[in-house]
Amino acid sequence: MELELFVLPLLIFGARIVDTTIGTVRIVVLVAGSRWLAALLGFIEVAIWLAATGGVVANLDQPLLIVAYAAGFAVGVLLGGWLEERIAIGYRVVQVINNDPKIDIAARLRERGYRVTRVEGHGMQGPVEVSMLLVRRRGLRRVLRTIRWLAPRAFVTIERAERPIGSLASPEPGFLRFPWGPLFPLGGVRK
Repeated sequence: MELELFVLPLLIFGARIVDTTIGTVRIVVLVAGSRWLAALLGFIEVAIWLAATGGVVANLDQPLLIVAYAAGFAVGVLLGGWLEERIAIGYRVVQVINNDPKIDIAARLRERGYRVTRVEGHGMQGPVEVSMLLVRRRGLRRVLRTIRWLAPRAFVTIERAERPIGSLASPEPGFLRFPWGPLFPLGGVRK
């Protein structure tokens, strides 16, 4: 009997971790444009959620189940956020504003294989170089480290890019493709 007191709470706790994590991934996949995969994940998520919720509702006289349900949700949010960072689906637009005329940030980034658009601008204290590049989110940390190393005083902004189209946004080799879009990189990602 004592074993049964802990089995159901552990099952509910685990189910909530799984369904909440799947929910986070589903949202990321949907925003990235993969509707069919998001629908499949949603189906699995709701099936698990219904089982966990049903276990709690059928046993409302057991407070440990309510705690297990809430704790599983909290851990699922943490795990889902961690997993979302690892999957890193999508693109980012990086804009670099450099006011040091000795550093041609666009040329230095191009030497490293990045596609960069450069625009001349004027800031508060004179001319500036504005360089923009589209990078896969998976490669964002690498490009930011490179920018900090090349131009440590540059001002950098990062924006999410919604489903870029055109020659600069063509899929990179090494990505497993499905009808709903790229899913996982194979063999690493190019700059």
